[in-house]
Amino acid sequence: VACKAQAVSIEDKRFPVLSKRAPLGKFPKLPESVHPGVVSGQGYVDLLNWAKQNKFAIPAVNCVSSSGINACLEAARKKDSPIIIQFSSGGSQFYAGKALDNTCFHACIAGAVSGAYHVRAVAEQYGVPVILHTDHCSKALLPWVS
Repeated sequence: VACKAQAVSIEDKRFPVLSKRAPLGKFPKLPESVHPGVVSGQGYVDLLNWAKQNKFAIPAVNCVSSSGINACLEAARKKDSPIIIQFSSGGSQFYAGKALDNTCFHACIAGAVSGAYHVRAVAEQYGVPVILHTDHCSKALLPWVS
């Protein structure tokens, strides 16, 4: 039986444990579809188009720990800026723990998933729109891409 994703409202997307607390702050100049937390779908498209129209780049930071993620979110909040948090293959492996077996990139994948969960859990509480980039890696790791 195949499962299909169902459309949900913004309220339904909120991190369940923290859903009773309002996000910190908001960005009045951002498009209406962009909200604090992980941005996806139309909000993602609108955010990139808004940045292009206003002629600025959204900063991207390669994170290797939860404390690094928190520091990035705090800086973005202080500057009222959206941010891209990215995880490289090596950084993701470090996030999971370098002692883990990385056969078939299992540790890299586990670290990227763990980091993404962390971002999803706290970004909204910082009141920051975040784009997650979880496949930042060298071309050598993608031999099927020409």
